[in-house]
Amino acid sequence: MKSKPIIMNHFSTVHTSFVIDFKFENNITILMGDSGTGKTASFSFIKECMSMNSDILCINFLDYQRDIGEMIRSVTGKLIVIDNADVLLDDNVRKYIALDDKNQYLIIGRNPKNLFTTKENLYELTSQKKGEQTVLGLKHYL
Repeated sequence: MKSKPIIMNHFSTVHTSFVIDFKFENNITILMGDSGTGKTASFSFIKECMSMNSDILCINFLDYQRDIGEMIRSVTGKLIVIDNADVLLDDNVRKYIALDDKNQYLIIGRNPKNLFTTKENLYELTSQKKGEQTVLGLKHYL
């Protein structure tokens, strides 16, 4: 399912020697890839920006005991970034996300089941060395 981003088309931040430079083409972006490729590190860098950017809501394993569905349903106008989505999102929350027209999602996980997405929503990290910095970006997964 391809739908334009409704909150932000681009997100960029610098963390020590890392630069996150994500261009969003869809309202739901699923970040996939092998372990150790930088997905959770990217999440951490984005989470650091959450205190300065009220358009961002980050959810991860620390929120396991909370009602993730209620957290998502209670906000509007956010880029919601979910790490460990395979563990945190049940089928009902996945279906809600698929139909949510008030928020945008960056979902980090390996299972896009019940998100009604297509290959246009699947991405992996790119890593490019530029001088002393490593720039992390997104590219289509398939």
